[in-house]
Amino acid sequence: MLSAPPVLSRLGRRRALQGAAAALVVLGLLLWWLLPFGQTSPTGKLTLSTGSHSGVYQRYGVLLKDALARDMPDVEIDLRTSEGSQQNLERVASGEADFTIATADAVAKYKRQRLAGADRLRGCARLYDDYVQLVVPKNSPVDSVRDLRGKVVGVGQDGSGIRLVADRLMKAAGLDPEQDITPLPSGINVAPGQLEEGTVDAFFWSGGLPTNTVQELSERFPIRLVALGPELVAKLHASGDPTSYYRSAAIPADAYPQAQGGQTVETIAVANLLVTTDRMSPAQTEGFTRTVIRSRDRIGNTVHPAQLVDLRTAVYTDPLPLHEGARRYYRSVKP
Repeated sequence: MLSAPPVLSRLGRRRALQGAAAALVVLGLLLWWLLPFGQTSPTGKLTLSTGSHSGVYQRYGVLLKDALARDMPDVEIDLRTSEGSQQNLERVASGEADFTIATADAVAKYKRQRLAGADRLRGCARLYDDYVQLVVPKNSPVDSVRDLRGKVVGVGQDGSGIRLVADRLMKAAGLDPEQDITPLPSGINVAPGQLEEGTVDAFFWSGGLPTNTVQELSERFPIRLVALGPELVAKLHASGDPTSYYRSAAIPADAYPQAQGGQTVETIAVANLLVTTDRMSPAQTEGFTRTVIRSRDRIGNTVHPAQLVDLRTAVYTDPLPLHEGARRYYRSVKP
């Protein structure tokens, strides 16, 4: 058998080596392009300030913590209960918490009053709407906010969003919240029991629909919801306060079947925002925002308001500018 001339053999080996080297270069470029070299998962510890033990903020926060643990395994999430939106904003602005949930009207008030750290607040997502609920016993003579005069009323804790809107609603109805009623700083964790016992005549609550605590109360004690008509919204908008974030809405008939008798109830709604500050890194904020949007359906199976988190509207965080990390996320998923 004839063998290849030595020169040709050397040329063949050289070409083979050159081809292999070129293939390795191409493979390396592909790996560099496809794999996230230089991009590490966020690390550290984050604190999320939520709400009262029985409220939607807290229940949402517990499930969100589980989702974050899956998506950002190197980040430790600490949950802290609170009195509500106003206290939440104080915590985030001061650095006591890293993320929180607060109603848009509470954010607007905080900014308008130029409270400490207000200029550092940033939005990550518009979440779901809170619906204001004025709850009374079924046989109560109270048919409007004005009828609360002389009554003992649960108005929410001092640092809560419901305390803010309850005071504004009563003023819009011509009542002095300190003089014309007996206000009790009762949150959703105690107000239903007080109504059942007769120690309060009514209580205000603002939350997603349905709120489990109100639903459970309706199933063991006869209650109804007092209508909060559009005339109150008009008065709120004309009051000079940052109340443009309130809108007329309706509580669907099936939200609390035992309390509504198959009827919708007119009310007032306000958006909830996921809030952080400009101190938070873009990477952590992008990861946090991504989990909030992606976990919507899983969390929504238990906390129904979470089903209303919508990628198409989440970017609208007025009155807060959007955090750069959140903006990165929305750009990455933009069709």
